[in-house]
Amino acid sequence: MFKKVLVPTDASDFSRRALKSAIDLAQTIKAEVELLHVSYTPQSFWGYTISYGITVTQDQLDQNGELALEATLTGLDTSKVLIKKKVESGHPVTVILDEIKKEGIDLVVMGSHGYGAITGSVLGSVSQRVLQRAGCPVLIIK
Repeated sequence: MFKKVLVPTDASDFSRRALKSAIDLAQTIKAEVELLHVSYTPQSFWGYTISYGITVTQDQLDQNGELALEATLTGLDTSKVLIKKKVESGHPVTVILDEIKKEGIDLVVMGSHGYGAITGSVLGSVSQRVLQRAGCPVLIIK
């Protein structure tokens, strides 16, 4: 069955709902949960143009990633489930798909912002792209 559950987070309420569902499921099936935040690299954060003298280091972005993990976990009872926290850098869809392969993930539980088909395709929904390309089941929590 499912032994490793991946929950990507952007610290939104949608991600928190996904984590809560993943924790409930993991308790029932005795699975491990990996909570993943993908921080952009400085180049992708600002683009490849001059950023008017504003510099953001990878360390600062990674610190924000750690804060996002903690914000997602705040107020949730995680005492009965093993949760592994991880911050990676890159494009969210690419990193999530790589993590599925690298860590042998059995299930991905993601929150959806609920943009819909047209707006989601314009805005580039991460959950939609992971759902299309993942090699394992993906549960989308609305």
